[in-house]
Amino acid sequence: MTTWADRRPLPGVVGRTVEHEQLSGLLDHARLVTLTGAAGVGKSVLARAVLEEHTARYDGAVLRVGCWDGPARGGPAEALLRAAGPSYVAGKDTTRPPAGPLAHPGAGAPPGGAHRSDATTDHLAALTAHCRQRRAIVLLDDCDPQLDACARLVRRLWRADPALRIVATARRPLGLAEERVVEIAPLPVTLGEGIAGPAVELLAARTGTAAPELLVAVCQALEGSPLAIALAAQQLDRMSLPQLAAQVGTDGPLFYAGPAATVRHTSLYAAQAAGYALCSPVDRQVWARLSVLPGDFDPWLAGCVCASSDVPAAAVEGALERLRTASVVECVRDAGGVHEDTGAALPPRFRLPRAARDFGRTQLREVGEEAGALRRFRQACAALAAEAQIAWQGPDQQLAVGLVEDEQANFDAALTRPPQDAEDALGALEIAVSLWFHWAACGFRREGRAHLDRLLLLSPDDTALRARALWLSGYLAAQEDSPAAGALLDQAWTAAVMHADSDGLARIAHAHGVLALYRGDLAAAGACLEEASRHRSRDPWFGPGPAHSGALLAIALSSLDARRARTAAHRAWEARHSDGDFWLYSTVLYALAMTERAHGEPAAALRACRKALAAKKLVGDPLSIAGARTLLAGLRHQLRDGASPPDRDGQEPWWQRGGSGVRSRPFFSRLRARS
Repeated sequence: MTTWADRRPLPGVVGRTVEHEQLSGLLDHARLVTLTGAAGVGKSVLARAVLEEHTARYDGAVLRVGCWDGPARGGPAEALLRAAGPSYVAGKDTTRPPAGPLAHPGAGAPPGGAHRSDATTDHLAALTAHCRQRRAIVLLDDCDPQLDACARLVRRLWRADPALRIVATARRPLGLAEERVVEIAPLPVTLGEGIAGPAVELLAARTGTAAPELLVAVCQALEGSPLAIALAAQQLDRMSLPQLAAQVGTDGPLFYAGPAATVRHTSLYAAQAAGYALCSPVDRQVWARLSVLPGDFDPWLAGCVCASSDVPAAAVEGALERLRTASVVECVRDAGGVHEDTGAALPPRFRLPRAARDFGRTQLREVGEEAGALRRFRQACAALAAEAQIAWQGPDQQLAVGLVEDEQANFDAALTRPPQDAEDALGALEIAVSLWFHWAACGFRREGRAHLDRLLLLSPDDTALRARALWLSGYLAAQEDSPAAGALLDQAWTAAVMHADSDGLARIAHAHGVLALYRGDLAAAGACLEEASRHRSRDPWFGPGPAHSGALLAIALSSLDARRARTAAHRAWEARHSDGDFWLYSTVLYALAMTERAHGEPAAALRACRKALAAKKLVGDPLSIAGARTLLAGLRHQLRDGASPPDRDGQEPWWQRGGSGVRSRPFFSRLRARS
């Protein structure tokens, strides 16, 4: 525990204007202000900057005690007396170690303990009088290893002088009633489209003129942590900025090291290890096991990954809360929220920052538990994907879309991390198959095919799951009008016959109908889709089903036979599983819009197209939304001018792009923003 005055030059404080003003304002009236935040976020630097400004303005002083640099005789109370000067420890035997830490005097104290406590109390009273005279503020810096002792010291100081002002820095609050807490978060990397944030400014101050996109890439990989940015910048002595950006952007621990004011800040590993040492054994195990989660998570997923024979499921939630309080885990969504579209209650969500995740993964590997945690993670993701698949065919597809959006990072990791064995590979394939609606209906077709093509190679055994995966890959290829669609569907047909899967055969007919429809062969499309629509599915949870086949049949018939098209559309809607099937609803309405337009009823077509567009927005495929908007624009033009549009933009079906200078082609897939 340090008692010396810190006189090193104050480093620049970047991007802390809000926190600076908040702390400055609290110093005028709050008796105790605690700055909390994760390791290396800059709590001590900000506290020192604000206190130096404050004391310079009011001609005051600061008494600082650092609590993390080793134990001191007598704990933080005697350390504070030493920081005030030798006169406050005069008459005390400072050469002899105390019998125990300073605590409440009373029973159980060693011989002479009460006398030493009374003497310290007298000295603290004199010290508070000195602080009052000098307008001094006490800074209890890095309280974590002495958190309870610091809380007791604050109470004793207030008994001596209730008006004494104290500032503390720690990873968690001291827990006192009058404590005001200021949470310090990592620095923002960007402040909007094209605007560099404070994290980039901090890195640029150390690198000089550099390509902004490289600075942003480095800061995003480092998640805006000031300590991580400082340590990474020190690596520029041995590598270029592009090399640094490439290195921090790859998976793997970011345990950079370099000179620092304290031992625990010489590397990201040391900063995390300091907090890890203060955790209980259960909290350490939960921390390590959470490291296999790449994104944010809810308590259920944390319990699935962390619970085991030595960590009961009931203990995981408590450990999670303690880790959150200790600034190891971030809370990204509080409990009690509701879904903005459905009104459903939302559970809290948490996140393990990258530095803590890297450290935890290292601990997990050292004890040989990584393989088990990864297997539990993939099994939990398979259960989540199955839940999303059922929700998609249930009363509200938005629940399914929201679930996949929440768990996207976890699904990506479960699909892309190399399986440990054949059983693990089947688990990954099951996730990809369960998310069929995400790939096929929500626009991520190329992403889905990439996952399926890779996982099919890892799961060569002839199983019912593989048969479904072959169909899904062929179905996605058909929606892209890919040359590979025919071969994939042929393989799927063979597998369906081998497994006597009549539902699979109907889904294959549906996929062939889609392929023919997108290629403009309306006769072949109608025959295949009519066959698929007449099938009575035994498995309503997987695939588009007979109702959707009927909706596409209506589209194929829309320009040929208005009566049959309307009949097919209405029959498809009557065959729906629920009123919340927005994918089917939007397709039926689109079919009716095309039918009415093709047969000279643009006003009716416009009404149907508007409803189709609203339903498509709920599903979330931006390219089918764009197709509906194209049709809507053509209908508006037709109604306004009383004639057909001069070009083909308003006449192309939603899966094709037309117009002057643009060759019609499938454009069903969308790429995720992060890619």
